Amino acid sequence: MKKLIVISDPFPRTLDLIFTKKKLKELKTKYTLIVAPSKNKKKFYESNIHKASFIMGQPDLDKKLLSKAVKLKAIINVESNFMNNVDYQYCHKRGIHVIATSPVFSKPVAEIALGMTLSLLRNIHEAHFDFLKGKEKYGLESNLKASMLSGKKIGLLGFGDLAKSLYPLLLPFTKDISVYDPWLPNNVVKRYGFQPINLKDMFSKCEVIYVLAAVTTENKNLIDKKLLNKMKPNTLFILMSRAAVVNFKDLVNRVKKGDIYVATDVFPEEPVRKNDPIRKVKNILFSAHRAGALTEAFYNMGDIVLKDMNLISKNLKPKHCKRAALKTVGLLASKPVAIN
Repeated sequence: MKKLIVISDPFPRTLDLIFTKKKLKELKTKYTLIVAPSKNKKKFYESNIHKASFIMGQPDLDKKLLSKAVKLKAIINVESNFMNNVDYQYCHKRGIHVIATSPVFSKPVAEIALGMTLSLLRNIHEAHFDFLKGKEKYGLESNLKASMLSGKKIGLLGFGDLAKSLYPLLLPFTKDISVYDPWLPNNVVKRYGFQPINLKDMFSKCEVIYVLAAVTTENKNLIDKKLLNKMKPNTLFILMSRAAVVNFKDLVNRVKKGDIYVATDVFPEEPVRKNDPIRKVKNILFSAHRAGALTEAFYNMGDIVLKDMNLISKNLKPKHCKRAALKTVGLLASKPVAIN
């Protein structure tokens, strides 16, 4: 039986990054790979897309180009953010699956979000550096501003893959969890045992707020000074999804008041400039967009790609990667990552 052809175009990923040696061998055994060049991609696709059953990557694919893709079964976005560079409507009509590997990052991000929360509440990171400097405080003196996560009122802004991986980690500490997600009906939120909440109430009542929402054309700068100024003293604000959801200037101004605590894994521009004033702002726990970037997460990416390719090859629906939802994919507005 003739092997199906896969166009390999995973940049900024590489095949060695997302496949173990064993899985890469499996990929090359089951499929014929055509490697896309780094330049003159449009010409390459015009000449080769008619051969491909799969495209592993996230190239620009308009209707004209896709109309030539007579054998195409699926576009597998391994950058993991659906972007406005594919004619999703045409793919839907043609039965071409458009899927992304984003689910692999949800558990790693959830775990580090919990870690950052505990570090902020118990001042773990600063206590460590105080010890290195010989300025440590012992016992209660070191915990005068500390508190426990147990019993806290939690707000989840967004209830997608990240939230679904995070909330099980939070349940041993508290069941007082509220959710804001305009794409999710209230009855679905209640089915999980949580309380739907509006943004005004979330920012005025919750003690720990997790921002887990994807960026859309409708929610850029959604979290501004009006909401941030509603936060009570000692509130924790944990930003784990995308920076564009937050007006960063307003966030920095709010945290400079000194009565709230922030953790962020993302920034408006990355890498952050070495002289960016944000580096000197107190009460912020920084992480350089590293929450999901684990070797095991990238290898999991290759694993679910192979599993879904196997299903699609048998004319079955993919079930491991995230499928592009036609109703909402056109609203997504995440910036592509540049660093793995």
